[in-house]
Amino acid sequence: MTGPSSKPRGERAPAPGVTWEQQLVRAEQVVDDTAPDPTPNRATRRAAARAAWRTK
Repeated sequence: MTGPSSKPRGERAPAPGVTWEQQLVRAEQVVDDTAPDPTPNRATRRAAARAAWRTK
């Protein structure tokens, strides 16, 4: 087993893109009040059916 090195290592440049500034962009959608409700997808329909079946 080797001990710690007495020579300090030089600084290394970070990977590209690591130090870039990032901004959080909020993408809000305005939905008209008179618009019909969206239809649920298959996974949502199946989950609702399982929940209804379990309560019987």
